[in-house]
Amino acid sequence: MPIENADGGIILTASHNPKQWNALKLLNEKGEFLNGAEGQKILTIAETDDVSFADVDDLGAYSKDKSYVKKHIDEVLNLELVDVDAIKKANFKVVVDAVNSTGGIFIPALLDRLGVECVELYCEPNGQFPHNSEPLKEHLTDISELVVKENADFGIVVDSDVDRLALVCEDGSMFGEEYTLVACADYVLSKKVGNTVSNMSSSRALRDVIQKHGGTYQASAVGEVNVVQLMKDTNAINHWRRRKRRNHLSRISLWT
Repeated sequence: MPIENADGGIILTASHNPKQWNALKLLNEKGEFLNGAEGQKILTIAETDDVSFADVDDLGAYSKDKSYVKKHIDEVLNLELVDVDAIKKANFKVVVDAVNSTGGIFIPALLDRLGVECVELYCEPNGQFPHNSEPLKEHLTDISELVVKENADFGIVVDSDVDRLALVCEDGSMFGEEYTLVACADYVLSKKVGNTVSNMSSSRALRDVIQKHGGTYQASAVGEVNVVQLMKDTNAINHWRRRKRRNHLSRISLWT
């Protein structure tokens, strides 16, 4: 939204569901998710007789802008704490399992810009999941075996809507989502300390790492809009979010 100076944004996501169950995630002009009051206003409008709904296969016309792959990657490479030169010099070899999602577009392209050799596994973005898209150990035997076979440095796993990240070690064992989050926090806070916010579904290890580095930790209610508001209230420099889905803790993101 800030780049396009738009009044809002809509994210289409089915997450782990087929296309008939696509959902809309609505954002305001700041690129933030709507809060409860704003969301209720939208629902009230949608419930009026003036709104009609189209079937998923009859949604009308649209245009494509493929430049956002490059724009997104440029933003990542320009982050202060991303040492592009160090990554290129390391000559990493990485296996990527994108469960045939849009992650198969973004992640190999990002790794290519970082000079990383990428071995693609299930990176065809056709929406046909080759295995359960929950990035759990029991679903990731293929990438665990391929990391060892390819003598790769590690593996990267994302879920079907690319908002969850898990890593696989060089011996094929799971580094997992929880350690990924804590490791990111440890690195960021070793470079930049300040107020930090996560939601209440985050591991206690995250709080311990933040306090080890002399940072101040506060927990918000689950939900990105709640975390963002607490970040504003506390002038936080970092945000970690880990949201519950079914019986699993999931969804990792890091803002700095």
